[in-house]
Amino acid sequence: MADPFDTPGQAAEDIQRDRFGRPLIVPPEGGRPVAYTRCTTYVDALEDKYNLQRWQQRMVAIGMADRPDLVLAAGAHRDDRDELTRIVDQAMDAAQAHAAAGVGTSLHKLTEQLDRGQIPGPVPEAYRADLDAYAAATSCLEIVGIERFSVLDELKIGGTHDRTVRYQGRDYIADIKTGSVEFGALKIAMQLAVYSRSVLYDPATRERTPLEVDQDRAIVIHLPAGQGRCELHWVDIAAGWEAVQVATQVRQWRKRRGLLTPLTDVSAEIAAEIAAASTVDELTAVWVRHQAAWTDDLTALAAARKAQLLGGAR
Repeated sequence: MADPFDTPGQAAEDIQRDRFGRPLIVPPEGGRPVAYTRCTTYVDALEDKYNLQRWQQRMVAIGMADRPDLVLAAGAHRDDRDELTRIVDQAMDAAQAHAAAGVGTSLHKLTEQLDRGQIPGPVPEAYRADLDAYAAATSCLEIVGIERFSVLDELKIGGTHDRTVRYQGRDYIADIKTGSVEFGALKIAMQLAVYSRSVLYDPATRERTPLEVDQDRAIVIHLPAGQGRCELHWVDIAAGWEAVQVATQVRQWRKRRGLLTPLTDVSAEIAAEIAAASTVDELTAVWVRHQAAWTDDLTALAAARKAQLLGGAR
């Protein structure tokens, strides 16, 4: 399922990717391309997905209600995980859960055409007011860059930011959001914080170019689809960068292994070594190895084994 925070059209860029869709980037020192994490994926570590997941569940319920054939298919394939996943996707489509994302993608493209000085093609009446609102709200901004791919080598992150803009003589990262931003402020702040600290990357030449923008604040251009309004918001990306550090720790912790070890009876293992000792020196060596786990019972066993060894030596 598409991430609503992804930049529409990003996959169409001339960026080589691996089978998971991760951009393949040649490291600064050269060598073979390395898979970088997509920016939206990286900052996702801290996102509270409760509201999004509940919305998705509601859409599946509506889609199933509208498509009795999907209810039948789910009953027939209840043990087939892959098929059930496809059924869920079809139910989401049936509920038109992806319609808003499709409109958002189109609005992104149309605003890009406006900012490039191009004349958009035919626009349905329902969305002309959106473009007019966008043009009015962004008239105070000078467009410096559009849809530029960048990388943060420090964390191996790659992604595309919508705009670089100049406002009152200073350059800022700017991002266009066509959906609700009510529950997404944290992820937006983290995402734009990463872009502000990245460098532009040319996939053809593999060259990196500094991106000199403000690292304390960024701008969100909120263009809710079909509402005929557009608002600009400051985003605290200094705080967002703090959250990125936390996300980095979370991601590192998720890679931790070896947190579970089999529970074994250490005393029984030591007792077996005591019984296997064939000389007093070997018996002493057992004690030296296991002093930290030594108990009175083991002392008694060792004493008995020592007596056996010494008795056998006579």
